[in-house]
Amino acid sequence: MLLFDDIAAEYDDFAAYAQGDSATFTTWAREVARDEEVLAWLGDLPAIKHQPNLVFAAARRHGVPAPGPYSGLRETLLGDEGAIRETILTHATQTNEVGRLATLLPAFSRVPGPLALLEVGAAAGLCLYPDRWAYDWRTDTGHVRLGEGPVLECRVKGAAPLPDALPMVAWRGGIDLNPLDVTDDGDMAWLETLVWPEHDDRRDRLRDAIEIARREPPAIVRGDLLEELPAQVERAAEHGTVVVFHSAVIAYLEPDDRARFEEMMRGLVALGRCHWVSNEGKRVIASITDTGPAIEPERQTFVLGLDGRAIAHTHGHGRFLRWV
Repeated sequence: MLLFDDIAAEYDDFAAYAQGDSATFTTWAREVARDEEVLAWLGDLPAIKHQPNLVFAAARRHGVPAPGPYSGLRETLLGDEGAIRETILTHATQTNEVGRLATLLPAFSRVPGPLALLEVGAAAGLCLYPDRWAYDWRTDTGHVRLGEGPVLECRVKGAAPLPDALPMVAWRGGIDLNPLDVTDDGDMAWLETLVWPEHDDRRDRLRDAIEIARREPPAIVRGDLLEELPAQVERAAEHGTVVVFHSAVIAYLEPDDRARFEEMMRGLVALGRCHWVSNEGKRVIASITDTGPAIEPERQTFVLGLDGRAIAHTHGHGRFLRWV
């Protein structure tokens, strides 16, 4: 998804991203992109707060039905007396989609353990438990299954080195500007609101993830990842092989900060202080995307990277993995 672009382009891009996954959000985003009054309303927000998923979730939190017609969203935004704006300003897009673990685990499995997992943009830290799930990877030749517990399903293309054992995780922690407390019902209700309207399977999965994390709540540090990361890498290194990872996070940084983050990560990897697993939209870290095969302009995909090189193309919610 595009961020920090003009608002209409941002919503058109989100509509393309949501196409085939959410009829509601595809329609809403396309209509917003052509609605001068709503665009003007959004224009009064800080640029980082224009995000479609954040705006739509805030509106839904305040009663806009979804699935539902665009007219409901439009009327509610234009009639807002401040409550929706306040929610947008005080909350963030923190999807915390554990379905992505089915695409991240093949990358984790290429790193010798025991692992010390450090997630940047961790939200409630629900993705820090890859060892607590079962997996069902559907390949062209059959199913590859691993683990016990709630099942994460993923369609796989290409010669992906699917793991035959769950990772040994010795430590798990994270960094977030606004960490969510997995034991707080209000925080978890916000995560549920961020789930797209038609995605009942993701809502069920979120509830399983919350239950798993509440048994052993993660240590999430509040702060700017650019400032906190080096110290947290040192902390994690006391416990195992450090894997710094992130998924749909770096897109929310200002372009200059994205460049600073990439430089920092490449430096840490070069010094042998950690491994780096990235999972971002195809335009977010272009230097990683460019190490893999060309991606058609119209194809929406994330790029999974290991230590700065593309190893797979993935679905943003973990539904498919195409090894490259």
